[in-house]
Amino acid sequence: MGQPVREYLLTLCVTAAVTYLLTGPVRKFAIAAGAMPEIRARDVHREPTPRLGGIAMFGGLCAGLLVSAHLTNIKSVFEFSNEPRALLSGAALIWILGVLDDKWGVDALIKLGGQMIAAGVMVLQGLTILWIPVPGIGTVSLTPMQGTLLTVALVVITINAVNFVDGLDGLASGMVCIAAAAFFMYAYRIWYGYGLEAAAPASLFAAILMGMCLGFLPHNMHPARIFMGDSGSMLIGLVLAAGAISVTGQVDPDAMQLFAGSERLAVHTMVPVYIPLLLPLTIIAVPFADLVLAIVRRTWNGQSPFTADRGHLHHRLLEIGHSHSRAVLIMYFWSALIAFGAVAYSVNNASVWIVLGIVALSAVGLGLLLLPRFRPRTPRWAQWMVPPRYRRQAGTGAAAEAGPSAAAAAAEEEQREPVPAGIHGATAIGDRSRFSDWRGVGSRR
Repeated sequence: MGQPVREYLLTLCVTAAVTYLLTGPVRKFAIAAGAMPEIRARDVHREPTPRLGGIAMFGGLCAGLLVSAHLTNIKSVFEFSNEPRALLSGAALIWILGVLDDKWGVDALIKLGGQMIAAGVMVLQGLTILWIPVPGIGTVSLTPMQGTLLTVALVVITINAVNFVDGLDGLASGMVCIAAAAFFMYAYRIWYGYGLEAAAPASLFAAILMGMCLGFLPHNMHPARIFMGDSGSMLIGLVLAAGAISVTGQVDPDAMQLFAGSERLAVHTMVPVYIPLLLPLTIIAVPFADLVLAIVRRTWNGQSPFTADRGHLHHRLLEIGHSHSRAVLIMYFWSALIAFGAVAYSVNNASVWIVLGIVALSAVGLGLLLLPRFRPRTPRWAQWMVPPRYRRQAGTGAAAEAGPSAAAAAAEEEQREPVPAGIHGATAIGDRSRFSDWRGVGSRR
């Protein structure tokens, strides 16, 4: 079992390294190509930032598939399954559509049609849902038409859920990376725990997706130097959906039931059988909730569901007082709690401690959510281990003694987010002339 883990780790590292190394040149290309739109009213960044980060992520995807195809254990996925080729075909189509949208802008309905075409291409090559496990009924086989419609719907929903949540620096890539990590743990357990090789493609897709996100995150963390754009958000959404479709519709739940022992008829013992249906929903629970709320909100206000606004969950976190970084970490926390909680429950669903742990962590998450002004301080001896914003400031005590107004001003200054650096490294206080020269190169008016 150790050898496959090392091969997956190698695939992840190669994907991350290629994505990371390509992002710098892609950023320069995006500036030269003018893929850097003006700041909109709903944006939270303060300076125009280049897009097209999806180009580097697609390069990482191709590198990961190429390397894994030559590894001893993983290459069997390419020999006995057409799913990697199906993923690459659909990813190429959705990536091209995203690049066009990042540079020139594409109508929302055209993007929706392109997403459906990419999903249809994957279905034609065998990446489709063949059956679904229904609690109380068992495995229900789907007709080709039903499988196609369900597959296309899952791909489109996942792509748009990830696209909707891509509103803060590092948010979408981090949340998808967390979801991919939880998904890999579950798919790998099905493959080597239950001996079902049908879960191998899903394990590969999850490892590559983690590499794509990890390689892009250093460039995308606040303050972001480049955005993934639709070319990146739609791409990672499609890869995430492909893994969910593979493990949900290709792995036979009856085989898992035979492995676990069909004499156990209690409902809680059947959770590992039905978890392939539940896990794909849990890993996109937060983005999907944001998607549903956005559609309801815009429809209620008489707007098109595709109209952009500042009502997303991450925007609400900023409005109630959370900083940019804190809002991202809160969204990370809830994504990890839901995804890894579902995986832990599938491993040992009879344990009361797992349920109690999830409830306790949920209470902690609610506390952090409702205390936007709370900023923990570490002891002086441990300050070197934490980011500067959590260290004690030398002037904090003096500001407090100077009076309430001075203390409030110091607190406001401490909460203030740093201004993102310009493309040439100039900040808001720095060289504005260099920023003006740069702005004329890439801005699209």
